[in-house]
Amino acid sequence: MIKAEELSKNYGQHKAVNNISFHINKGEIIGFLGPNGAGKSTTMNMISGYLSPTSGSISVNGFDVTENPIEVKKSIGYLPEIPPLYMDMTVMEYLTFAGELKKVKRHDLKEDMEKIMDLVKIGDVRGRLIKNLSKGYKQRVGLSQALVGNPKLLILDEPTVGLDPKQIIEIRNLIKTLSGDHTIILSSHILPEVSAVCGRVLIMNKGNIVASDSPENLSRRLEGTNQLHLKIKGEKSLIEKAIESVENLTNISCGDADESGISDLYLEAQNGADIREEVFYSMSRNSLPILQMRPIDMSLEDIFLNLTTMEKEA
Repeated sequence: MIKAEELSKNYGQHKAVNNISFHINKGEIIGFLGPNGAGKSTTMNMISGYLSPTSGSISVNGFDVTENPIEVKKSIGYLPEIPPLYMDMTVMEYLTFAGELKKVKRHDLKEDMEKIMDLVKIGDVRGRLIKNLSKGYKQRVGLSQALVGNPKLLILDEPTVGLDPKQIIEIRNLIKTLSGDHTIILSSHILPEVSAVCGRVLIMNKGNIVASDSPENLSRRLEGTNQLHLKIKGEKSLIEKAIESVENLTNISCGDADESGISDLYLEAQNGADIREEVFYSMSRNSLPILQMRPIDMSLEDIFLNLTTMEKEA
């Protein structure tokens, strides 16, 4: 869907984006992260055609951004952090206006708007003035204008800023439902939101891409180990003896059993080894019931801070 090859953008002597390459596949939800000044906004502006690259190339939906800017813009729906709403228009008037700007054929526009209003759940306010809507509804109207014309790529910049918890969950779920028909780039400073919605993250720092992977894989890669927390019913000495047969362990910590005879066991495996199956069979052979087994991963906040401060510390 998006291919960037050796992409750079200079502002005088300052290199805002430094020779980066990345691919985004059709239907992916990508989290685009980076501290202020990392080059994230510049990169998104080059994807949309708002800025031209100093060197390198970028294509969207098979069209080169520089050579076919109109076709690229037809492929993109954009929701900025502050939705570009006209407060004295009704919802229907605003979406009609957005469709006309995007040159959607008149006989297709009405059907398109009905589908969008049903999807985004704003049909019940179609005749109301936008200025009289709640923050959540305004955000939905902003998302609706991005969907007009059925673009293949959606760029969503801080789509849940200022919303209450219920509205945030609703917008997150809506974004997930859109991923089948649309490729989505989600830029957000709310990192738990990115973890909840995105299958992959691109992290930029000082004009470079420092990571491109799922949050889970990044966590394992940065830790260098797999970590597990288990709750096991049985005597501590028996648990420790049973776990000795498991290979690739670098650290074992077993707490004392509580009143119900359940112990906490913390394990670390080297080189990203997956030891869950071996641990299960070891406990099973020794008749030690595993009541809980869960991975201990770095949070996306930890990953972000780790990757964006490495260079500074070096």
